Amino acid sequence: MRTQYIKFSLYSFLLIVILMSCNKLTEVNPPETAITGETVYTDDATAIGAVTGVYVRFSDNTLAGGLNGISIRTGLSSDELTLFPGVSNILLQKTYLNALSAQDYYGIWENSYTYLQTVNAAIEGLAKSTSLTSAVKKQLQGEVKFLRAFFYFYLVNLYGDVPLSTTSDYRTNATNARTDKADVYKQIVSDLIDAQNLLTDNYIASDGVSNTPERVRPNKWTATALLARVYLYTKDWAGAETQSTNIINAGIYNLETDLNKVFLNTSTEAIWQLMPVDPTWNTYDARSFILTNGPDNDDHPVYLSSFLLTSFESNDLRRENWIGENKVEASTYYYPYKYKSAKADTALTEYTMIFRLAEQYLIRAEARAQQENITGGLEDLNKIRTRAGLVEYSTSSMTVLISAIMKERRVELFTEWGHRWLDMKRNGTVNDIMNIVTPLKGGSWSTNWQLYPVPYADIKLNPRLKQNDGY
Repeated sequence: MRTQYIKFSLYSFLLIVILMSCNKLTEVNPPETAITGETVYTDDATAIGAVTGVYVRFSDNTLAGGLNGISIRTGLSSDELTLFPGVSNILLQKTYLNALSAQDYYGIWENSYTYLQTVNAAIEGLAKSTSLTSAVKKQLQGEVKFLRAFFYFYLVNLYGDVPLSTTSDYRTNATNARTDKADVYKQIVSDLIDAQNLLTDNYIASDGVSNTPERVRPNKWTATALLARVYLYTKDWAGAETQSTNIINAGIYNLETDLNKVFLNTSTEAIWQLMPVDPTWNTYDARSFILTNGPDNDDHPVYLSSFLLTSFESNDLRRENWIGENKVEASTYYYPYKYKSAKADTALTEYTMIFRLAEQYLIRAEARAQQENITGGLEDLNKIRTRAGLVEYSTSSMTVLISAIMKERRVELFTEWGHRWLDMKRNGTVNDIMNIVTPLKGGSWSTNWQLYPVPYADIKLNPRLKQNDGY
């Protein structure tokens, strides 16, 4: 594992330095680096390094895990996580109380647009290049098309209408208005279809050519996994079923029978994972979630909510294997334990999971149920339930089945990349649920809080960029 990390680091060193000074898409000043220079894409090694740098920064920054990651932020916004009373982090407090303001720095917006600036520059540079090896060029083009779709998927679901940029021209980007959500989704779908056509079934190593068992660079099925989710979110049920079926039938992925192996870097269920940048640590989520001393400090500020805990059925193996407990005097605190170890004592054993096969079964179950294929929906739902040690579910009602699938998503995908928060919003249940939950947290709920605020600093720089309602 350390050898792979060293290769990863060598190829990405240039981009780590570059990205540290790279401006965001929404800022008016020109980028200070030569990342858009044609010379980056005249050589296989430098082109690979440019794209690899996005993964390095992504893995080592706020989106992928830890206190500022999507999982914790959306978990606090929803009903998944509880904030310890003594935590002093003001932004975590505001997120938990659904009381964010436009003046609050929110790293998801800032970092996404920084990545998108780099990705757009890569798309342009790769398109112009005539000297790259054909296989390397196609692989990198597929990866960056996928990455653009991935970042926009989260932006559009967390902020609503967002500035859509497909260029690295800072002059254009500095004055972009918000694009309708439906049009952003059209671009996401277009990019993912391009990625499917450019990428292969294989996972490619850091040299951009060799195959590897490590699933840390997107392949064709990674793009397919996100496309299946996008079709589900946009209510294209047939499209969602087709894409998820293609992954399930690909013969590459299998549900792990042992729940404790699901989040390992050798997981047969993994469709895409992020490798930790620091070889002495496993994942940021493990570092933030695992409790050892009960009510903790700002480094371990959350534990699982009673709302989530009571949603598990008795004898659910996921509660036994994916939830840890820490007892302090008369109190017991439960925490996410999907990732078992923060510190890598000898070698890395866990990577950050982004897409996995279980979600695809649940996507297909929901898509089938929405098309009134009750038998097919039950079959997929029960694949997940059986793995969790539960009895098979049975119903003849489409409505009841969809409700059961949503409940299953809640206990299967908890604290993974905002699934609960996004599910509540797309299914129209967020107001009913949060009108109960937010007051119990100590806050008050408004339907406006479904979307996060656009950072005030960006609005100040760009008068055409409008704020979300209520902020």
